[in-house]
Amino acid sequence: MASHAPSAEHELAPVKFSRLARRGILLGLSGTQLVVVGAAAVSVVASLYSGGGASLAYVTPLVLGAAVVTFVGIGGRKLIEWLPILTRWAWRTGGDQRVYRRRVVTPRPAGTLALPGDAARLRQWSDPDTDAVMVHDPHAGTLTAIVGLTHPAFILLDPLEQQRRVTAWGRVLATACRSGRLASVQVMERTLPDSGKGLAQWWTEHGQHDGSWTSRTYAELIERAGPAGERHASTISISLDMKAARRAIRAAGGGHRGAAAVLRQEMSTMTAALRAADLAPGDWLSPGELAVILRSAYDPVVAGALERHGSLGSDLATAGPVAVTETWSSLRSDSAHHCVLWISEWPRSLVYPGFLAPVLLSSGVRRAFTLLYTPMRTDQAARDIRRKKTEYLSDATQRQRIGQIEDAQQSAEYHDVLQQEADLTAGHGILRVTGFLTVSATDPEELERAVADIEQAAIQTSCETRRLWGQQAQAFTAAALPLCRRL
Repeated sequence: MASHAPSAEHELAPVKFSRLARRGILLGLSGTQLVVVGAAAVSVVASLYSGGGASLAYVTPLVLGAAVVTFVGIGGRKLIEWLPILTRWAWRTGGDQRVYRRRVVTPRPAGTLALPGDAARLRQWSDPDTDAVMVHDPHAGTLTAIVGLTHPAFILLDPLEQQRRVTAWGRVLATACRSGRLASVQVMERTLPDSGKGLAQWWTEHGQHDGSWTSRTYAELIERAGPAGERHASTISISLDMKAARRAIRAAGGGHRGAAAVLRQEMSTMTAALRAADLAPGDWLSPGELAVILRSAYDPVVAGALERHGSLGSDLATAGPVAVTETWSSLRSDSAHHCVLWISEWPRSLVYPGFLAPVLLSSGVRRAFTLLYTPMRTDQAARDIRRKKTEYLSDATQRQRIGQIEDAQQSAEYHDVLQQEADLTAGHGILRVTGFLTVSATDPEELERAVADIEQAAIQTSCETRRLWGQQAQAFTAAALPLCRRL
């Protein structure tokens, strides 16, 4: 993402996002496409040598099928790219893994989060020094901690303050890049029903409790108000790459205690960076606070009640859903239906910070917005940029040799690579950013209306969204839960 200097001191600096790379290994074809095309070519050559021109009739259906699979697209993807998704879907359907029902009588293994699907392998570790919960993924080799965040409304700030905060947030991301031990950083902003707890607390502290009719009426109205509105909650999760930090973990004592000690260092660094950016991080989430977030994600109806009743629902062993059913286009869990959208294209033109306001401030829609940052070490980023430049120049040479015209999309992608190289040379970090939107509703009809509203709001922000067909269960754990999960 490259920034451009503002024309005046009081104006915001517009930014431009890098395009999603669509290059292939050769002539824009991916590895799987090249395999299919190569297999078809080999079959044609073999038939010519074995039976002459008459044998082409036998391989023609194969060649036509390979061409269709390779070059015909549905829903923004080539048919060959749908093959892994369809295979996984068929395997999960045959194994009856799209339906989850919690076994209430059978106890869960100690230390698990009671989550369905791939997230069932996650384990919790309570850090004795900070009382924070750390989520361990033994397969991915990561250890994750979550912190709640409070901040002022960005769009209500003056342009100069907005620009200052944007620059400060860039320093926070640069801190994550320089660490070299973080696997990912997740920023999640979600809407929750307002439980009325803040209103009740204000009345308790500032109300006139004189026993008058007015006082009694106000108290009764506040008591019965319940979830009359909605509020926004933000969290930041950092995931320690235990493989990259194995030396530091060994030096800290090894095992979970050593990993927790290293993660505490990253937590302290992140807290300092957030405070320097004028953000207000709270304490790192305890097991009970994480349990409430997980329960609210799967069962949004009880979110307000959980907040109003303190310790209710604060056990991680029972925080998971009771029932989950996955369909091709959505996910149903407990009291809600969910749909996960992937932000496949960010704005291609210059935009100003705050361009996501139509999505983030859309009222009447229960949703969670997630940005998943994957920091790249400087040496890895440099190798990746060199590889991209080599691929582009090789493709350009091949296109020139066969007389194919260079289009603007390919040139724009190459200029994005050059801009990333210039930023890396100037000392900036490189992050891969993935955006998700999770929409929740009480019934399928309301869900489709809410998804349509969010898609229209995304169009206003110049973003392109795609529904993750056939991947809703796995995408939900990555987009709606603050656990730094990858899709």
